[in-house]
Amino acid sequence: MSEQQSVVVKVFLYQITPQIWRRFEIPLDISFERLSQVIQGAMGWEDKHPHEFRHGKGKRLVDVIGPVGLEDQTPGEFQDEKKVTIADFIGRRRLPIRILYRYDFAEDWIHEIVFEKKGDGVDEARMLEGERACPPEDFGGAFQYMQALSGEIAWDHPGYDPEAFDVGKVSLKPKRQRRR
Repeated sequence: MSEQQSVVVKVFLYQITPQIWRRFEIPLDISFERLSQVIQGAMGWEDKHPHEFRHGKGKRLVDVIGPVGLEDQTPGEFQDEKKVTIADFIGRRRLPIRILYRYDFAEDWIHEIVFEKKGDGVDEARMLEGERACPPEDFGGAFQYMQALSGEIAWDHPGYDPEAFDVGKVSLKPKRQRRR
């Protein structure tokens, strides 16, 4: 077991039923940039599109942690995701803490992230569990995905099984860096 402090995180997609979710454990000293990479791996995304983390008081999630370049699109406080660690963000606050992760601003995939509880300590991100396959990237967003799931529109991704998820096949290692 590691001496490193960690946190157990649950991520799930909004506007999709039955729920698509993942749970993993990450070191507290990782940056939000690395957290985004872990979410990408856990959900099965390819990290081809912009993203941001939104947080704030109540329902006003105007504060953003994200890649440099989004500052002028943020009505609240902006922080560079490379410089903010999970430990910095959580600080002395009590868990659980909920924030949003927006990915692909055109399709607007919204994920809720819940920092659930302190973990046993890990040196690197570790996948724990999850359910259901993430929608194929560039599918059209949650509404179009739900239409395909209900049979209103045809699946455009041969071989995709919405129920398939194998925790053992998930890699949380960083993929190639997306060009900015």
